[in-house]
Amino acid sequence: MPERVKYRKQQRGNRSGIASRGQTVAFGEYGLQALERCWMDTKQIEAARTALSRFMQRRGKLWIRIFPDKSFTKKPLETRMGKGKGPVESWVAVIRPANVLFEVDGVTETVAREALRLAASKLPIRTRFISRHRAMV
Repeated sequence: MPERVKYRKQQRGNRSGIASRGQTVAFGEYGLQALERCWMDTKQIEAARTALSRFMQRRGKLWIRIFPDKSFTKKPLETRMGKGKGPVESWVAVIRPANVLFEVDGVTETVAREALRLAASKLPIRTRFISRHRAMV
């Protein structure tokens, strides 16, 4: 979550369209690109990060290209309508198709491919492996 925000509660916003920024591998050599849209929770991002770093055995470098900066509110169960907006439940990152989620460098392509496959299995959306120099179709 962010250190501080101007407003504690946000509106739900619009998830349509494809990512306008963050579509290419910018820092590392290999990346994991989203093919669907979702709100990715902090726990999902952390689970994928853990799977990546464990498989790479802390070799190479890892970049996390998404950040959960959107607050997500929820009213308690069995509560009547009205009485204002619910409390902040968690923080989410808005993911659109073509967003690069993670990038790795300093490891071979086979290690990167397997590490990103393990990370993708922790995520709620379909993803694909992409490379900086070779366009993966």
